[in-house]
Amino acid sequence: MRPSRSIFIKSHLPCLSEQRLAISIAGQGEPLLVINGLSRPLQSWDPFTCELHDRTVVSFDAPGVGSSPTPLRPLSIAELSTLALAVLDAADLAEADILGYSHGGAIAQQLAHDAPERVSALILAATSCGLGATPGNTADVIRHLGGSLDGKPWPLPDPLGLLWQTLAVSNWSSIPLLGSIQAPTLVVCGSRDSVVPPSNSKVLARRIPHATLVMLAGRGHDLQRGDSAKALARVVNRFSPARRAAQRLAAG
Repeated sequence: MRPSRSIFIKSHLPCLSEQRLAISIAGQGEPLLVINGLSRPLQSWDPFTCELHDRTVVSFDAPGVGSSPTPLRPLSIAELSTLALAVLDAADLAEADILGYSHGGAIAQQLAHDAPERVSALILAATSCGLGATPGNTADVIRHLGGSLDGKPWPLPDPLGLLWQTLAVSNWSSIPLLGSIQAPTLVVCGSRDSVVPPSNSKVLARRIPHATLVMLAGRGHDLQRGDSAKALARVVNRFSPARRAAQRLAAG
């Protein structure tokens, strides 16, 4: 992949003067917007994106994480979805594949519902429907916050920003939205995920029309590290736009 370029954008939201976001655009090929998990900065995608083939990858720091300032109030999942659309605009992308990991999966589901014309495909990794989901092990949830990636430290989130992210998903549910999602959808989870148990992925795959479920044997929640990142990349590569087009031609 070609070296990334990082830029800051300003996105105006109702009742919020402005919100700056740090974003990265790297690679060349079909566009993929990746939306991160709770507390994780855009650097945490590096082991995954290194394994992708012919993709332009757009990533960003959520408000209160990495280099994106913490907003004065919590943003809802719908507002975070609006910010993700602003990232697509900043990257000059009319549409893209959208990959949401963990907390980012909630934003990706909302985006696919609110702006279906911007979503060429949806990939939901280790995520859930929000309210109504099967809860994970609390100790394991805490253990996955912050930290570093494969021994390389990353910026810790602002504690207030982490609280804002948690509040966003605490009163949100995609159950009413799932049946309306139009994009080709891939749902991916680790078979040993104790943070977001695999039963949640089964619910998503069952409720989203024509969704495909892939369960990665022996993998846990963290699909951004080491061999798990490589396994996720292999699945995403197989779900590439070129392969989907070839499959449609073969079927038709």
